[in-house]
Amino acid sequence: MTVTTTTSTAASAAVGTSHTRVEGRDKVTGAARYAGEVPLAGLAHGWLVVSTIARGRIRAVDTAAALAMPGVLTVLHHGNAQPLESGYDGPMGTPDPALQVFQHDRVPYAGWPVALVVAETSEQAREAAESLVVEYDEEPHDVAFGVGHPGTYLPESNPRFATEATKGDLANEFAASAVVLDAEYSTPEEHHHPMEPHAATAHWANGRLEVIDSNQGSMFVARELALLFSLDPAAVRVRSEHVGGAFGAKGCRPHQVAAALAATVLHRPVRVVLTRRQMFSLVGYRSPTAQRVRLGADPDGRLRALHHEGLNQTSTVHEFVERSADVARAMYDADAHHTVSRVVRLDVPTPTWMRAPGEAPGSFALECALDELAEKCGVDPIALRARNEPEVGPISGLPFSSRRLLACFDEGARRFGWADRDPRPGVRRDGRWLLGTGTAAASFPTLAGPSTAAVTAEADGTFTVRITAADVGTGARTALTLVAADALGVAPERVVVRIGDSDFGPAMIAGGSAGTRSWSWAVELAARDLRAQLALGGSIPPQGITVRSDTTEALGALPPRERHAFGAQFAEVAVDVATGEVRVRRMLGIFAAGRIVNPLTARSQLVGGMIWGLSMALHEEAARDAAFGSHVGADLAGYHVAANADIPLVEADWVDDPDEQDPVGVKGIGEVGIVGAAAALANAVWHATGVRHRQLPIRPDRVLTAGTALG
Repeated sequence: MTVTTTTSTAASAAVGTSHTRVEGRDKVTGAARYAGEVPLAGLAHGWLVVSTIARGRIRAVDTAAALAMPGVLTVLHHGNAQPLESGYDGPMGTPDPALQVFQHDRVPYAGWPVALVVAETSEQAREAAESLVVEYDEEPHDVAFGVGHPGTYLPESNPRFATEATKGDLANEFAASAVVLDAEYSTPEEHHHPMEPHAATAHWANGRLEVIDSNQGSMFVARELALLFSLDPAAVRVRSEHVGGAFGAKGCRPHQVAAALAATVLHRPVRVVLTRRQMFSLVGYRSPTAQRVRLGADPDGRLRALHHEGLNQTSTVHEFVERSADVARAMYDADAHHTVSRVVRLDVPTPTWMRAPGEAPGSFALECALDELAEKCGVDPIALRARNEPEVGPISGLPFSSRRLLACFDEGARRFGWADRDPRPGVRRDGRWLLGTGTAAASFPTLAGPSTAAVTAEADGTFTVRITAADVGTGARTALTLVAADALGVAPERVVVRIGDSDFGPAMIAGGSAGTRSWSWAVELAARDLRAQLALGGSIPPQGITVRSDTTEALGALPPRERHAFGAQFAEVAVDVATGEVRVRRMLGIFAAGRIVNPLTARSQLVGGMIWGLSMALHEEAARDAAFGSHVGADLAGYHVAANADIPLVEADWVDDPDEQDPVGVKGIGEVGIVGAAAALANAVWHATGVRHRQLPIRPDRVLTAGTALG
C-alpha cells in the first residue's frame, strides 16, 4: 500500500490546539491496567516488613510461625536473600544502598525493609507479615533537623550542580547597601504520595527478567535492575504503560528489587504493592529546609548583594541535596552573589526529587524576601523585580535562550487588577475576614536528556511511534501524538504512540520537566526523516517502514544558554480574625514556557502545580516522633493535603515565548506551576494581616500566635 502525507492545515496543525487524552476513555472506563492490576497466571503476592526501630541491628527473624500460616510460600530476609551487586550507578550518580534489599542486618532508619513475606494471596501475605517476629538490638538515633546541627557539612559539587557559587565582594556590597534584609525561612518535610501506590510484578520469561511496574522511566529501572542482579541489560524488560502519578517518587525502589528476588526464588510471578504507610519511608520525600536569605539594596530597591543559603537533611546511607539556594542563581541581578547548599546526616530515609526540587522551597524563601525588601524600600513588589531583572545569567554570564518574566508580570497584573491594590497591609476587610493579595515570580530550568524514538509507517496507512516515555498523568502520550502528526503531516487519528517499554530503547525519564521536551525532539527527528523517505514514493511492505532517531549528538550541539521557564504568581487570601484560618479566594498564574503542545493538558498541569503550592503553603507537614524516629500519622488522614473545599478559582495561562535557539521549542511545564505559589500566598497573608510568616505551613495556630493585632 502507498502511504501519502499532507501539509494541509486540517491535517498537520495539531500542536498548539487542545486535544483530549488519547487514553482518556480507557482510564475513565477502567479498561486501562495499572501495575497492580495486570493479571498473570500463577501470580503470588509479596508483603514487605519494615523496621520498627530507627537505628540498630536485626538480632533475629523468626520465620517459623509465618511459614506455617495458610498460603505462605517463603519469607525472604538478610539471612537467605540472593546477593546483589553493590557497584551500580544510582540516579544521583552514586550507589544507593537502600536498593540492596536484605543484604545485611543493619537498620539505618525506621521503615527500612527487613523481610518480604510471599503468599498465594495478598491477604495471606499481609497476615503473615504482621505476625512475623523480628528482634532488634536498638541503638540511639538522631532525627532532629535544624540549624547548628554538629553533623552539618558542605557536600561535594558534581559536574551538573555546584554546591556553592559566588560573584563579587559580598561584604563590601552589604556595607554599601542602604537597605539590608536578613531573614530565616523554613519548610517542613513533605511527601509526594501519588494516587496510585507503588507496585511492581516481576517474573522470568524466556530467560529474561520481566517487570510490570509503575515508574517514571522504564529504561532507567531496567538498567538499575540489570546492574543489581548482574544481568546483561538485554535480559531485563520493564513495562509501565499507565502511571497514576509520580512527582519524582517513582524511580527504582526496594519493592521492585524485592519482587525480582522473590520471583527468582519461586520461579513464578510475584507482585509487591506498597501500602500508604510504607510509602512514607520507602519512596523518598522532600526534605525539610532551613534557609537564610540576606539582601542588600540601594534605597530604590536595586540589589547590591544577594546571599541565599539552604540546609536539608539526608540519610546516613545515601546523600541527597535539596538545592533550595540554586533558584537565586538565575533570577535576579546583583553586584555580589553567594549561594550555598549544606546537608546534615540523620537517621532518616533518604529524601529524593519532589515536584520542583530545590525551586519549590527555595522560591518560598527568596520570593518572600523580595517582598519584604519591597516593603522596606517602599517599592511595589513587581517594580522591585523589574528593577533587578538581569540581562544575562547573574552567575553564569550566559545569555538567556528567552526570558519573558516581565511579560508574565505585565499580563498577570492586568488580569488580576494589581494596579488597584492598596499597598498598606491590614486595611481591607470583609466582615470578620482580613483580605490581602500577594505575588511572586516562578522559574524552572529547561532541561533535556538524550532520547531515541522509532516511527513506523504501517501498511494500513497509520503510523506507530515507539519511545520509552512515561505518561505519569501529564498527557505526554497525547502530546507526542500531536508532535508526530505535525512532523508527518497527517491527522492525529492516524498516529498511535506506544510508550513505557524499556525494549523501545534509551530515553529521558519523566522528570525535571524534561520528558515531553526530550521525547518530542526524538519523535520529531524520526518522523521528519520518515516523511522524507515516504516523499520519494513507493509502496509500504507488510512489516512497514521504520526510521529511528537519537538526539544525543543534537543535544550536545546546543549552544550554551540560560534556559528556563518563567512565570508570575498572584493570590488573594482572606484571614479569619477569630480562628486564624486562611482561605484562598483566587489564584492566577501567567507563564512563559516555550511552545505549548496541548493547551488542554498544559493548563491542567499548571493549575495542578499551583494547587500543590497552595497545599504546601497552608496544609502539608510531615511530623517525625523524636522518641521513635518514625512519622506521626503516616497516612493521608494525618498528613493533611488540600481538598476540593480548599481550592478557589485557579486560573493559569501563558504568554508567547518563542525560543529561537531550541529546535523543539518546548520548555516543560510540569514543575514551574508550583514554584512561587507558596510565596505569593505567604505574601498575601502578610498583606492581609501585617504579619510575616517565614515558616510553612501557615497554620491557623501560627496565624493566631503571630497576629496579636488580628482583631
